[in-house]
Parts: sequence; structure tokens; C-alpha cells
Amino acid sequence: MCPTGSSLPSREEAATGAGFRQAFDVLDTDRDGKISGDDLRAFYSGLSCDSDGREKEEIIRSMISEADSNRNGFVEYDEFERVLSYGNRKSGGGVMEDVFKVMDTDGDGMLSHGDLKSYMRWAGFEASDDDIKAMIKLGGGDEREGVSFDGLLKILAVDRL
Repeated sequence: MCPTGSSLPSREEAATGAGFRQAFDVLDTDRDGKISGDDLRAFYSGLSCDSDGREKEEIIRSMISEADSNRNGFVEYDEFERVLSYGNRKSGGGVMEDVFKVMDTDGDGMLSHGDLKSYMRWAGFEASDDDIKAMIKLGGGDEREGVSFDGLLKILAVDRL
């Protein structure tokens, strides 16, 4: 259970890919059953980050490319589930690494209290400062430094293989 009261996938669900539907639905902003570049642009428009427009577009293209195994230009749920369940063995994180980079608004390699609070607010989750502190602690970070990429995966209960 998240500090906010909503449930995240268990480690077993994460390992088998179950429990990612809610995350998929958040990214599928037009609710057409697939994630497009437009969906990701709409999703990321709510996050403040230091990336310029070209860099954001490259991140979006990279995310689609990593996950789009049938090369139709979209990420369907089975592709999304595969990426989150197994990660990308070549780069060590694939799409999740790209998501982390977007959430890391100052680019320091750590998600600060402010980064997490901003993201949670944008995603529609009410999260108190104590909730954010609990998330950082769960991820093995501390309030001063924040949480690393691996810490974010711990928070989300996503194991890298």
C-alpha cells in the first residue's frame, strides 16, 4: 500500500507483469488502448523539467522505440507490461530510466522530495510531506539526498533482472 492509500504492484506482481494496468491507463491519455507520442507529450507536459523541446522529443521517441516491439509506432499494453516486467537488459533500465530522467527535474541523478511531490501532485495522488518522506525511505534514500533510480524501482516494486 502506498503512503497515500493506493496499492502498487507487489514484488510478485511486478515480476510477473501483473498490476501495471493502472500505470498504463495514466499514460494512455486519450484512452485508445495504446500509448502514442502524443500521449507521452500530454503526460510530460504536466511535469516541470529542465529539458528543452528537442530533448523531450528525443526522450519520447526513445521510450516508444524501446517498448514498441511490433514497430507500429505505439506501445500496447502487452509491450508496456513486458518493458516494466523485464526491463531492458542492454541499458539496465530502458523506459523506466527515461521516466526517472524526466522526473529528475534538476538532472542530479536523484529524485528529491520536491521531484516526487511534484510528480505525485501531477499524477493526481494526494501525498503529504510525510508520505513523500516514507517513499524516499522505502527507496533506501534520505530526505536530504533523495532517492536514486534503483530506489525508485524499489518504491514501485519493480525488480531489474
